[in-house]
Amino acid sequence: MTDTGSSRPQRTRSEAADHDGDSARPTPETQPGALFGPDSQFHRFFNDPRWALAVLRATVLEAAHPQIGAALIDNSTFVAHPWRRLRNTLVSLQRMFGADDEIRQREAARLNRLHARLSGTDAQNRPYDAMDPQVRAWVVATLFESSVTMCRLSGQPLDRTTMEQLYAEFRAFLGALGDQAGHLPPTLKEFWQYYDHMVQEELEDTEALRIILYKLFDHLPAPPLLDGLPTVWAAGRALAGPVIGTITVASLPEPFRRRAGLPEIPGAQALMHSVYMAAGLARFLPDNWLQTEYVTGLLHLSPDSDDPRYASLTALRGRMTRAGALFRLVTPFSEQHGPAEGAGPQRDAGEFFTAVLDQTGDGYLDWPDLAAMARELSSRLDLDEPAETKLYHAYAEWWRELQAALDADGDGRISKEEYAAGVPSLAGPALIRVAEVLFSATDADGDQFIDADEYRALFRTGFRRTLAGADARYSRSAFVKDFLSFMSGRERSTAFDPLLADA
Repeated sequence: MTDTGSSRPQRTRSEAADHDGDSARPTPETQPGALFGPDSQFHRFFNDPRWALAVLRATVLEAAHPQIGAALIDNSTFVAHPWRRLRNTLVSLQRMFGADDEIRQREAARLNRLHARLSGTDAQNRPYDAMDPQVRAWVVATLFESSVTMCRLSGQPLDRTTMEQLYAEFRAFLGALGDQAGHLPPTLKEFWQYYDHMVQEELEDTEALRIILYKLFDHLPAPPLLDGLPTVWAAGRALAGPVIGTITVASLPEPFRRRAGLPEIPGAQALMHSVYMAAGLARFLPDNWLQTEYVTGLLHLSPDSDDPRYASLTALRGRMTRAGALFRLVTPFSEQHGPAEGAGPQRDAGEFFTAVLDQTGDGYLDWPDLAAMARELSSRLDLDEPAETKLYHAYAEWWRELQAALDADGDGRISKEEYAAGVPSLAGPALIRVAEVLFSATDADGDQFIDADEYRALFRTGFRRTLAGADARYSRSAFVKDFLSFMSGRERSTAFDPLLADA
């Protein structure tokens, strides 16, 4: 018996599918183009405020899969850089479900290259592989099922036709990644049977699931827009964090909640339904307020952004700063990690290690951290396979150089203490090679200068204060010098901090 939003007994999902009609018929077979683009069911949900809750729920169900949970722990930046990861996920989904087939194919190839690099063993020495077709099918299944569940929990269950169309779109998404048909069942009845089996037999109480539910919300770093306002962010997080965690747990399938030992909090079900229904009412707000891309864009505005929207937010930041001063007088909130307003250009070794080098947030520097940097830079620049491979190879060379110089105890990783003791070793030939390769990747036209458009592609802002004049150009030597200064000298940078240090 599976229940994704109530503690009282209900029909299994397969029984519910039988009740809804002829569930044995295949999902709609339409032309591939009709399954994507602005008229798809996916796009209806993408800008629905409830979908934020659904995506979070789907992420928890993904993390409960032992292979996915292990891959997240070893390779993901979701702990240290959750806002960046959220934005990258949304951008990827937009590309995959957009109307442009060429963009979809390019994004699918990029995702496949990314997943091909994620393999290893978990704490129990069980192998994981992000290219495992069953693993990829479960990721897509959680997105579909959570979209269906969000409608049911908010009192607007999907009709049969809409559900079939949405399922066909998600199966097409999996097909666009190159996975063969059959990894997701062809009919909705078979899908619910597959889903019930996964929930009841395959999912586990993984470390990644516990981090998301009980650590991430309590320590969620501020988005770039609120960086430098630690008290204001801590106040909001202290109120919202427990609520989000509670409603997420309450929305999970009851059999899994029991097996994982997740707490049953009195009133959680009522709270969860209320939040979903309230989020559903937000659809009556003006259209531009509900654009996911618009909202995430606001969250990622940095204090140095040249986006016109930031000018109107400057006054708001000032008021929030004053509010933060008031909160500090009356509340004991701990300070949020990050530079305060007016912070100087230098940061100590420990702060730099945490903010920049430890991309996965596990307290150590090792290859997955540098791979995460390469992944973020490749995504920003939308590199093709040859350029992306060069960048990864440059970072791999730097990792070998760092390991040889700083890994004093030979455990295959670098602690904060080992790093602090050998900081001068960072600026070796391999780091210079990383800077050179990154410059070449950014210099799309190959003229040996980075112009305004190329600069914006990497840093998501214009030259502004970094370079003088709208027609200024960034030379190779200046770029390499600034990169080395940031990565080895620990100097703050209005360009590189938002790129590699922001959450």
